[in-house]
Amino acid sequence: MAPAAKPSSKGKKKWSKGKTKDKVNNAITFDNNTLEKVKKEIPAYKLITPSVLVDRLRINGSLARKALRELCEMGSIKLVSAHGSQMIYTRAVAAPVVEAEVVAQPTKKSKK
Repeated sequence: MAPAAKPSSKGKKKWSKGKTKDKVNNAITFDNNTLEKVKKEIPAYKLITPSVLVDRLRINGSLARKALRELCEMGSIKLVSAHGSQMIYTRAVAAPVVEAEVVAQPTKKSKK
């Protein structure tokens, strides 16, 4: 027969406090510095969403959506997809100039 299991001497289990998320302090209004960044830097991004603006510029989500709408109306960025509350924009590129394409004629190789 196996000996009886001894009770643990550690005592009662101590529960962790859990993980806490740090509170972010995002701006709720545009200041001149942030407004200049929006006008100059945002149209250069390849992928533009409200989440990207909130993360990079530390602004409120409603400010990010408003800024994106205004940039889209100005033509600086263009809307790719609007699904629910998450809009996806990209930079507006100028229409590429179509150059005359030179089509190479395939040469026939003679068999020897």
